Amino acid sequence: MGDYKVPSKSELQALLRTAGSDKLTLNGSDLTLGAGQGIDLGGIAKGHTSDRLMEIFRAYDLIAGAVSFGGNVQCYGTKPDGALWRCGIWAPNAPDDPNALLGVVSVADRAVITSGAYERNFTDENGRVYHHIIDPATGTPADRGHCSVTVVSADVTLADGLSTACYVMGLDKSIEYWQSYGENFDLILMTDENEVYVTAPIADSFTSDYTVHIVQ
Repeated sequence: MGDYKVPSKSELQALLRTAGSDKLTLNGSDLTLGAGQGIDLGGIAKGHTSDRLMEIFRAYDLIAGAVSFGGNVQCYGTKPDGALWRCGIWAPNAPDDPNALLGVVSVADRAVITSGAYERNFTDENGRVYHHIIDPATGTPADRGHCSVTVVSADVTLADGLSTACYVMGLDKSIEYWQSYGENFDLILMTDENEVYVTAPIADSFTSDYTVHIVQ
């Protein structure tokens, strides 16, 4: 998969001193970065692209459509026959089996965005797995006891950002966040123990062969 180097603790500590949105200066559309800083919008780029495609669909009065960018699926309206779109969510415990699903959610006019560490990773000589979702508090791959986070929302850019954020926050904090601010999104989360949690508003639209807990 390429040549990789795991930074030392001292390297990470030095980099973390320059990290954080509080260290950026944004004035209108003008962004100022400090010394040693950079910014990457990869966490919302797919969502923004899908949002733009939906604008084009509406401009041309399309009846129905769906777009997929890997873990990002955006459904426009319903299917031409009026049925809901059925979006399968890949099971992270079977990354080599494209037919292995942790569940299926049925939606209309919604984005279904999944973040997980099961595709983009590498293993070091000691058997430790390093993936691409980084915890900004430590500078190391996030490890909060769950392996898949799906956000369902009409706002695809919001869903794209939240799927990554909730992966870093972990199960309990993600649920607390949804309970406080979840009027515009829902969650489907799978733990390392293969238990699935789904928020109540979409529970009836979700099916799974795994143990499912409904979050109120």
